[in-house]
Amino acid sequence: MAQEVIKIRGGQPLNGKIKINGAKNSAVAIIPAALLAEDVVTLEGLPQISDVETLVSLLGDLNIKTDLDHTNLTVDPTEIKNASLPNHKVESLRASYYMMGAMLGRFKKCVIGLPGGCPLGPRPIDQHIKGFKALGAKIDESSPTSMKIEADELKGANIFLDMVSVGATINIMLAAVRAEGQTVIENAAKEPEVVDVATFLTGMGAKIKGAGTSTIKITGVQHLHGVSHQIIPDRIEAGTYMCMAAACGTEVELENIIPKHIEPLTVKLRELGADVEMNDDSAIIRSKKPYESVNIKTLVYPGFATDLQQPITPLLFLADGPSFVTDTIYPERFKHIDELQKMGGNIHVDQGTATIKPSQLHGAAVYASDLRAGACLMVAGLIAEGVTTIYNVNHIYRGYTNIVENLKSLGADIWSEKL
Repeated sequence: MAQEVIKIRGGQPLNGKIKINGAKNSAVAIIPAALLAEDVVTLEGLPQISDVETLVSLLGDLNIKTDLDHTNLTVDPTEIKNASLPNHKVESLRASYYMMGAMLGRFKKCVIGLPGGCPLGPRPIDQHIKGFKALGAKIDESSPTSMKIEADELKGANIFLDMVSVGATINIMLAAVRAEGQTVIENAAKEPEVVDVATFLTGMGAKIKGAGTSTIKITGVQHLHGVSHQIIPDRIEAGTYMCMAAACGTEVELENIIPKHIEPLTVKLRELGADVEMNDDSAIIRSKKPYESVNIKTLVYPGFATDLQQPITPLLFLADGPSFVTDTIYPERFKHIDELQKMGGNIHVDQGTATIKPSQLHGAAVYASDLRAGACLMVAGLIAEGVTTIYNVNHIYRGYTNIVENLKSLGADIWSEKL
């Protein structure tokens, strides 16, 4: 079977304007959440990515009528039926685990394949399961390929998350909105995507207080009605393009952003020496090399996002001294380093910290091990001498809408080829 690659001839300046899409990490939770409604839900501003298509097709497996038109999705769950969800779709997508919370909330039981997605080291779903059990669910994990979750009834509970987890926070919220009584999630994730899901559920009639803080209180309701909801802009997509613009942009304007959501990155880019001009819902970035060296440490929101440590790393080769990147969220999230070394990057990792020294990158054949590693290699390709060929680009398309066309429109020398 032919595989697709992305090729980039580096050294071209970027100039122009791009509109940022809806947030992938909101969309992949809100689409499953739509099955909790008892009538039609309309979602606007969805990113046009394969993860969205996979989730829409999973809804179809539950006899839900869907109509996906570019960035808008209509979901009609009036004839919903509970069914075991097939493994091959679920395996391709880690966020399919949100179907667990949504189906548990709707039907009190579900059978679902074990989730897949990007291989970023251990990302167990034990906190999700702990939450479901606290609400009264029994979990059967005897099958190696699927999980059976069921409850006679769901009852509100106090749940303390041992670690801050966006996935667990949202999944417990989905299961709790129709549970009896009050659920309190302590040590909850504060990410904007958690707030977006809570806003969506509240629009359907759920009673949720405290989303965006470390304590979320949910009072169960018996019915949830349809709603129309606009997905928030994708802060990681915005951040990735900001890194690309800082790498080689004469003047790049990004529209449809929420500046507060990307503040930690904005601070670091300014610390490097990039010119970042923030407006109400847009930003203009100009590259101002050579850059200053910086230290970056990923933290849960509102800290520096783990999803942006890979895209910003190639910029650090342009600095005047050594920089350091520590990932406290996924200490193993450094699979891009071997690939950057192939391009001539002086970069090494030791115990969750990468040391990056000034280097001139050269085009090479490299492999995207996961979504954000792919984004990192695209930034690297833009500043490298010669042609970079990126393999395994399906990972990239899982999270970025029309990224090749967008970069081409900014003046990058980039194209895709079937091999």
